[in-house]
Amino acid sequence: MKTTLICALPFILGAATAHAEETLAIYNWGEYINPEVLTKFTQETGIRVTLDTYSANEEMLAKVQQGGTGYDIVFPSVWMEDIMLKLGLLERTDIDKAADFANIDPQFQRAKGDPEGHYCLPYAWGTVGIFYNEDVTGPITGWEDFFAIPGKTGKKITLLDDMREVLGMGLIMTGAPVNATDPGQIQAAAQYVISHKKDVTAFTYESMPLLVSGDIAAAHYFVGGNMYAVDHPNIKYIIPEEGATMYQEDICVLKDAPNKAAARKFMEFYLTPEIAALNVAQQFNGTPNRPANELTPDFIKSNPNINVQGDTMARLQIFEDLGPALKAYDRAWNAIRTAQ
Repeated sequence: MKTTLICALPFILGAATAHAEETLAIYNWGEYINPEVLTKFTQETGIRVTLDTYSANEEMLAKVQQGGTGYDIVFPSVWMEDIMLKLGLLERTDIDKAADFANIDPQFQRAKGDPEGHYCLPYAWGTVGIFYNEDVTGPITGWEDFFAIPGKTGKKITLLDDMREVLGMGLIMTGAPVNATDPGQIQAAAQYVISHKKDVTAFTYESMPLLVSGDIAAAHYFVGGNMYAVDHPNIKYIIPEEGATMYQEDICVLKDAPNKAAARKFMEFYLTPEIAALNVAQQFNGTPNRPANELTPDFIKSNPNINVQGDTMARLQIFEDLGPALKAYDRAWNAIRTAQ
């Protein structure tokens, strides 16, 4: 899905106002930021914001590597951030020197290439699990139940159109870590997915509308999909008992960003606890901003699938840069996609 969102007040649209020309071009995952956050940024700074969206880290990287995109800020997952740092695509911002950087929980400074936060700002995190229509499926607890749904109910299921997430699930279910580099483990994970492919109607990022409409019974999806399910009590979300992945994205400034000063202002703005909490309230995910956690709505704080604790957290794994082993994942993903 590609969209463009303009967040601007009428008074900055006139050519007569000099500061109206200050802009910020954001390139983010689809629907991964509360539009109110961008509106408030424009209201406070007078900086006009444009938003384009992507659906995968690889899609974003390919576009950025072409150069001349005009984008200032991107939101890579931490493993992709490490790749982009190695490629020299990111600007050092020294956001760690901002006064409010103390709001960030150090455990979320996960990028191996930026452990001090010299480049990027931890943005949001969450889990990838299973959404399901309980009226159709009854209660389920994990991946085995998920793949059994078509046979038991005659209803369809979907997987994400995401190489790392799909193979990560396969690795979990074959007893390997999600960052495995052993070719045999990667092949076994791919075979696990292929063995269940007959029950998967699609690999897609558009699952939640299909689930809400009743076109499918369950979907492999990000916890943020709760924004679609909030008015549908029959739509449930679980973190599978066998294990699951967690994600984290960071706010990064591109090396060739045309508006680096505006990008730094946005990062500082997002350090404000009230702003991070506003985003969480609409996005249904976690925030690395510690004071913001106290400002989030009770229905988020009390949801164990969003405010993950204890034993559940121990079942989660986060992706890392695979280095040369990425080629083996590419081959495995191609085998999954082309399997009949």
